[in-house]
Amino acid sequence: MDTSLDDIDLRLLEALQADARLPQSALGARVGLSTAAVNRRLKRLTEAGIILGSTLTLAPELLGRPVRVIAQLAVESEQLDKLDAVRASLVEGQEVQQCYYVAGEWDFVLILLVKDMAEYTELTRQLFFGNDNIRRFSTQVVMDAAKVGLTVPLRPSL
Repeated sequence: MDTSLDDIDLRLLEALQADARLPQSALGARVGLSTAAVNRRLKRLTEAGIILGSTLTLAPELLGRPVRVIAQLAVESEQLDKLDAVRASLVEGQEVQQCYYVAGEWDFVLILLVKDMAEYTELTRQLFFGNDNIRRFSTQVVMDAAKVGLTVPLRPSL
């Protein structure tokens, strides 16, 4: 599958990252293409695996999840079956917003959204203390989310 991107592809992706709800007619007007041409390009970008899906950004503090926690976990064993079991248990939790398997002192880094520290404490009992392969964990409570996003830079910043 051809994954080379031209300027129009980049402009489409930038517009969609800013607002995934834009209709294809509006996207076409922005980049100088017909709605049908936009549809073909978006289909190609999706089939190439460049577009993985579209999501809505919600305000967690207005939906009863004002506390963002960063947790770092170290495992006892990195045997593949045990590591996969830890990963599977972590990604099941609806409170786990992001889960990264990382190199370095820690094995996993999690971003969690909870309603309060009591809920986080209960979550640690279920996810961390309840798993024999988790050796230790560290917690940082986010005091201010200065920047939150998942947009991918599409052009050099310099």
